[in-house]
Amino acid sequence: MDQMNEEELTKVAATPQQVGETRDRWWWVERSVWTEPMLSRLRSKEEKDKVWFRLIDKVYAPANLESAYGKVWKKKGCAGVDGQTVEHFAREKETELALLHRQLKEGTYRPQPARRAWIDKMGSTEKRPLGIPAVRDRVVQGALRQVLEPIFETTFAEHSYGFRPGKGAREALRRVDRLLKRGKHWVVDADLKSYFDTIPHERLMPLVKKQIADGRVVSLIESYLQAGVFEEYKGWQASEGGTPQGAVISPLLANLYLNALDQKMIEQKWEMVRYADDFVILCENQTQAQRALATVEQWVKEAGLILHPEKTRIVNAVLPGGFDFLGYHFERGMKWPRKKSLKKQRETIRAKTARLSGESMQQIVIDANETLRSWYAYFKHSKPNTFGEIDSYVRGRLRSILRKRTGGRGRARGRDHQRWTNAWFQTQGLFTLESAHEFTVTILKLRTH
Repeated sequence: MDQMNEEELTKVAATPQQVGETRDRWWWVERSVWTEPMLSRLRSKEEKDKVWFRLIDKVYAPANLESAYGKVWKKKGCAGVDGQTVEHFAREKETELALLHRQLKEGTYRPQPARRAWIDKMGSTEKRPLGIPAVRDRVVQGALRQVLEPIFETTFAEHSYGFRPGKGAREALRRVDRLLKRGKHWVVDADLKSYFDTIPHERLMPLVKKQIADGRVVSLIESYLQAGVFEEYKGWQASEGGTPQGAVISPLLANLYLNALDQKMIEQKWEMVRYADDFVILCENQTQAQRALATVEQWVKEAGLILHPEKTRIVNAVLPGGFDFLGYHFERGMKWPRKKSLKKQRETIRAKTARLSGESMQQIVIDANETLRSWYAYFKHSKPNTFGEIDSYVRGRLRSILRKRTGGRGRARGRDHQRWTNAWFQTQGLFTLESAHEFTVTILKLRTH
């Protein structure tokens, strides 16, 4: 999954979702944009293929820009090519927002290139590119998204869970569980190679224009796609395709482009579960899975995309081997964190429990607990023996710190386990995954009786 790394995924998934609440489908829309008459048109089923005309005034409306700025402020993030930080923008907020309003209204606004950065890929020596827009461009993209997202949402499939209001990774995983329990064990495990970097602009824009007839809004989207990237020592580089990972508008456009594949799966009555560019198709038998994969391969080729040849396969989930999806490994009726997830967890804990740390043990425990609680919130439905090993690793790291502070050398061993017992760490407030899992199981049993 390119757009979001493992740590971000667990944070998003740990956030309470809105699914299941008895409220209007459009509870999440920006109310300064979406008036009741506009919402009535969204809800209406009489008009089959809705086309929206005058929208640019909704994009540059001061209230919409203010709302979009608030979300940028909350998320923070790095500076773009102009070096302006979110904090600096905030100090000049009124002036900056007024300037954006005027430029958008007069048609003089031009986005800057995204700043190219490279970040590590989980479990790989490879790097993945990240495009960091300038803060002012993130604000405008946020305002644009608040206008466009409800329109595109009317056409999106239920089985698409990534970067959508009221949906998330946990809901996607629940659906995979349900389908496996229904006997759909043959799984097409697919991987799109460098998806966000390879979306063809010439095929994406007609999909936008199918619903958006406001030329100025269409031009605004095109200006982001064509702004290019700026990388230190390499300078400006043109964007021949793709939509930069890191841009506010990118997930929406990425979902829009894959929506045709979603609809193809629905037409064929195949059970797909998709989170952005990461998806699986769960089938009743091998023949059906082979047909599904052949359909995907044909669509991907026609769409100008690439299936990763080494990461796309058909597996039987009831046999050894299984498949990975959204951080979990599914196999033989069980699931647990995939190897990359466990490795990432250890790396994070290791960074917070350095033997030479100058922090108090109380503060180290607090920092470790933050990671452990977030991780458990996402992986708590793993098989039971998952948690003891991690607890043991964390306590071993903490014992090594204490050993160092009392004059010992090397890793904790021998009498250190009697000197600082598991029970002692509980008195220090250390969050233990095994205890949390036992509590979760108890609660679930009480609810079922």
